[in-house]
Amino acid sequence: MYLLFESSSGYALFLAHGIDEIGQNTEAVRNSVSDLNRFGKVLQLTAFSPYDSALDALNQCNAVSEGMMTNELRNFLELNLPKPKVKDSEPSFVLGVADPKIGAHISEETKIPCRSNEFVLELLRGVRLHFERFIKDLKPGDLEKSQLGLGHSYSRAKVKFNVNRVDNMVIQAIFLLDTLDKDINSFSMRVREWYSWHFPEMVKIVNDNYLYAKVAKFIENKSELSEDKVPALTEIIGDEDKAKEIVEAAKASMGQDISPVDLINVQLFAQRVMDLSEYRKKLYDYLVAKMNDIAPNLTSLIGEVVGARLISHAGSLTNLAKCPSSTLQILGAEKALFRALKTRGNTPKYGLIFHSSFIGRASSRNKGRMARYLANKCSIASRIDCFSERGTTVFGEKLREQVEERLDFYDKGVAPRKNIDVMKAAIEISQTKEDEMDIDNASIKKSKKKKVKNEAAVGSVPMTEDEPTTIANGDASDDTKSEKKKKKKKEKQKMEQDEEERQQDKLEDAKAKTKKTEEKRKSEVEQYETTLDKKKKKKRSSEAENAEDLKAASGGKKKKKLKIDVDD
Repeated sequence: MYLLFESSSGYALFLAHGIDEIGQNTEAVRNSVSDLNRFGKVLQLTAFSPYDSALDALNQCNAVSEGMMTNELRNFLELNLPKPKVKDSEPSFVLGVADPKIGAHISEETKIPCRSNEFVLELLRGVRLHFERFIKDLKPGDLEKSQLGLGHSYSRAKVKFNVNRVDNMVIQAIFLLDTLDKDINSFSMRVREWYSWHFPEMVKIVNDNYLYAKVAKFIENKSELSEDKVPALTEIIGDEDKAKEIVEAAKASMGQDISPVDLINVQLFAQRVMDLSEYRKKLYDYLVAKMNDIAPNLTSLIGEVVGARLISHAGSLTNLAKCPSSTLQILGAEKALFRALKTRGNTPKYGLIFHSSFIGRASSRNKGRMARYLANKCSIASRIDCFSERGTTVFGEKLREQVEERLDFYDKGVAPRKNIDVMKAAIEISQTKEDEMDIDNASIKKSKKKKVKNEAAVGSVPMTEDEPTTIANGDASDDTKSEKKKKKKKEKQKMEQDEEERQQDKLEDAKAKTKKTEEKRKSEVEQYETTLDKKKKKKRSSEAENAEDLKAASGGKKKKKLKIDVDD
């Protein structure tokens, strides 16, 4: 049995002999790991291949973490492992590996049998503990330095990858939005309670928290409030009747008087609540913009806030895309699920998806069905957003239409469209949009080249006029140089013209392709309609023939009956 050990300095291959004596007992291996004399008798170093550089070590580490075998590792194994005596025969050894994913990849590519179990992991733990003593050329401290450098570079690469994915910003934004909602609600209630000691009647007149804080900051002392401030109050509240009601209530208010110092503190706190609510609006706009960039189809299907909560609960957009629709349906209701499994009760029908407007619009009898259908569409949208190269909202809009049709089906009984037809229409629309984008980009490039060409032509005209045409006193060399320059300019102009002609040909080809596709679609539709008409005609003719046969059969029966009556 051989063991593959991936260290921070290179690949190492060990031969485990005497395993039959141990009997593959993990407890015996654990006891022998701590003692080098006993463990050294079991394992023997057969080969070691150091990395070429720090960049090579990082690449190898990334490949191993993803469960992929690199070319360097394949060459290392093929050179150092024993080859079978007969071709196409099974090898007489087993390769022990720490990760079963890379073991499966090695066995697929090289047909080397790999094993990963507790016994192999205990042996590799002993190798990791005594690795410095197995390799003689390593100096004391070299292994720790290589481990530290590789760990820093690996973690830095992972952080950069997450930053490029940008879904971390959405997770932080939705967490901050939820905390801001809680804080603003608690602070606004504190402002209401604090200012109601001075002006308690205003609580019933102004219901909105933000407007209450704004009005409290504007009024300050109720005794100073008069009818002159009604227009300013109407600008704040937006209703003149309420402003007049506030002024009338201030005249006959039951509240107590407050000192100027207390009023200043109330105003400062109200201003802080206003600032927090304004920042909350800006944060919501930021979240909407980010979600439209990261997951446009999911946002168009279920909304920005619910989509961001799903992403944050799953951990990332890739984790959400990996989740099946059944998991996505109850995402956020884990406590209720495990409680139901313990008590053997009914499992929850929905989690975070419940905040969607679709489930609220569905009847109580169809909420579970709607949650299951919506989770299915959300999983499709998240996978499209995660793995597609260009972000479009076409698929999300089509999936939303499907959910609307399913709601109509549950309420009114209208049959929805098939998923295949909807997805085909979405793919066609996205392809047409991509073609239009390519044509627009080509036209922009063409216009830029035309501008450059016109500028060059305008700059070259006065130079040709100012050049002297006469040759005097042996200036033939200068004239030849100018002629060469002219030839080069002409060649450049010809090249530019050829490029423009090629671009025009490409544009014409693209337009012709779009026309051909449209004609094909029209012809397919016409063929489909003609086939439907033919089928209908055949059905009608068959029905008419069946009716005639039935009539003929009924006529024959009547004649027979008449004959029988006559005989009687």
